[in-house]
Amino acid sequence: MQLGDLSGEKIGICVSGGLDSKSVTSRLIEAGLDVVGFTADLAQPDEEDVNDIPKRMAPTGAETRIVDLRDSMAKAANLVVKSLARYDGGYWNTTGIARAVTVHGLLEAMKAEGCTVLAHGATGRGNDQIRFERYTNVLAPEMKVYAAWRDPELLEQFPGRKEMAAYLQDKGIEAAVGGAKRYSTDANIAGLSHEAEDLEELTTPATIVEPTMGVWPQDAPDKVETVKLRYEKGVCVEINGKALGQFDMLVEANHVAGRNGIGISNALENRIIGTKSRGVYEAPGMTLLGAGVEAVYQAVLDRRATTLFCYLSTIVSEAVYDGRLFDPAPRAAISAINLMAENASGTVELGLYKGSIFFQQLTDVTGSLYNPADASMEASDGLNPVSSQGYVEVQAVEAIAMANAGQIVAPAWDE
Repeated sequence: MQLGDLSGEKIGICVSGGLDSKSVTSRLIEAGLDVVGFTADLAQPDEEDVNDIPKRMAPTGAETRIVDLRDSMAKAANLVVKSLARYDGGYWNTTGIARAVTVHGLLEAMKAEGCTVLAHGATGRGNDQIRFERYTNVLAPEMKVYAAWRDPELLEQFPGRKEMAAYLQDKGIEAAVGGAKRYSTDANIAGLSHEAEDLEELTTPATIVEPTMGVWPQDAPDKVETVKLRYEKGVCVEINGKALGQFDMLVEANHVAGRNGIGISNALENRIIGTKSRGVYEAPGMTLLGAGVEAVYQAVLDRRATTLFCYLSTIVSEAVYDGRLFDPAPRAAISAINLMAENASGTVELGLYKGSIFFQQLTDVTGSLYNPADASMEASDGLNPVSSQGYVEVQAVEAIAMANAGQIVAPAWDE
């Protein structure tokens, strides 16, 4: 859709209270359109008070609704942790999962107010345009979508931040461009994504980013901090003896892991649209909780279940990234992961030190398949080593047949 197609529609626009949000909202109202702003409260750590956003947006002429999605965001983040659904480069895709939560939550609020169009400010070069629109398409196919930064008219009018600021100033609306930015940030309670500006150059070190949820490892304390995590069916329910709900657990995990320099990563990822993008990511709590549940899974999953789990984890990870979390394949994968997590209960003790996580103890795992006596190199009452003879001989039959048939070729490592 373009600006001229919006006549007669009621527009729900996703806003953050920044320069882009003010400019697009003002321009839509200038065109005589009925516009209501919507902001998702995801407990974003870079926002001092999310309730200030309606005040910042008010001069544009549009009312703004705050939709509380904090609990939904925490539950979604825990789903990703339970699935160990890390994306390209091994980072936790906090922005991708936030889009699923945001669009789902805001659509309900928009439809309740009679909105017929969802407007977003994602650029035409990134992933979020796909996520916003696909989630709208599958959750509310009757809802239209307006992407301001794919509209030629707005792109011509606002080629950059200076033009937006000048436009707003002419209308008497505060429009602070701010100092020179080195990167942009998207934030929620699960983590932060830093990208663009100076980070687009691969010669720029990741350390230009000033962490919001923690510190760089070199700035963390010079001692190991021990953390005890209790899991039930793949979800952390206690940290250091404190029973917490999913939101409070993520908040506490962020604090504990963040102060120890945990969960900062650099990735050169493959975008949905086929390009590559460089980002620096913070997800301290998810990294800590993920390390703990991974230790429990290692004890309760057999080899074939582990292989299947890894495959299912990839399906969920790519669905989160691609804006397809509600599709049949990831839903089926999540159901299977939930089944395998039925036995993933136990207590994990980890040591945190300057960005690293060390395993210390694993206890109370009733579903554990690990028996020290079976695996011991010493004499024990476990597996009788003599009984392995027949198994080895059976393996030899196939190995010798393949060798005699000329099907085995050793690499020429010494050439």
